[in-house]
Amino acid sequence: MEIDALKSLLAFVETGSITRAAKQVNRTQSAVSMQMKKLEQDLGKRLFEKSGRNLLLSKEGHQLVGHAKQLITHYDSTLNAIKSHNSKLRIRLGCPDDYADTILPKVVKKMHVLWPDLDLQIRCLPSNLIREQLDSGELDLGIVTRSFDSEEGIVIARDRGVWVCNGDTRLAQQTPLPLVTFQQDCRFHHAAIEGLHKQAKQFKLIAMSGSVAAMHGLVKAGLAIGAMASLSKGDLVELCDSQLPDLPEIFIVLINNMHTSSFISQSQLQQLGDSFER
Repeated sequence: MEIDALKSLLAFVETGSITRAAKQVNRTQSAVSMQMKKLEQDLGKRLFEKSGRNLLLSKEGHQLVGHAKQLITHYDSTLNAIKSHNSKLRIRLGCPDDYADTILPKVVKKMHVLWPDLDLQIRCLPSNLIREQLDSGELDLGIVTRSFDSEEGIVIARDRGVWVCNGDTRLAQQTPLPLVTFQQDCRFHHAAIEGLHKQAKQFKLIAMSGSVAAMHGLVKAGLAIGAMASLSKGDLVELCDSQLPDLPEIFIVLINNMHTSSFISQSQLQQLGDSFER
């Protein structure tokens, strides 16, 4: 078995997609598929099963994943020890700006404990763009909101969605309801819009933004109420209104890319994630 093939397998497990796995390991989709077939030939076992249009791991596939993680951990540890000897470790970290005041400082503090000689570069981007830049190799590590019905990443925090206003609760009684949300890929956007539709409640979407600062500004100005994570509300006032739809719980996770050039091993990522209280 080849290490690169095992890394492609783990990339598939992490992303749930052959297409995204191929991007992360810098190969074509057909090349990754060939790697998976070669692993099956080497082991004489079927590693995957079809479930409708989805490709799932078989029992033997799950067993291989456990062993692959151990093998790659030892491989990466050896490689990193040689590469990082007498050199500064450079890590490119992506973080949504709505976690910049709360989650990011804790992560950075833990990173400097784990890697004392660290050259850290931070980009504030929405979760979907962080995933894209991880896939393309432009980032090494990302703090993101876990995708719905996914087990990606290592959980470092959990939060809930809240409705917020500038203190004027009368905004929630207006018809149509003035609303500001994050972009369409945000879970709170979907929950807010779908919930209001189900209630047949009229609303006017004042704006969508990928910036928490922009949302804060619009809400503070009294132009709308907002739907966001409790961690992101800052000095905005939480609206406790039973007439508004419920917003979901979210998990904030650490994810990394699976490029062979990445200096972050799975064991280091696990060690970083384990340092947070659940």
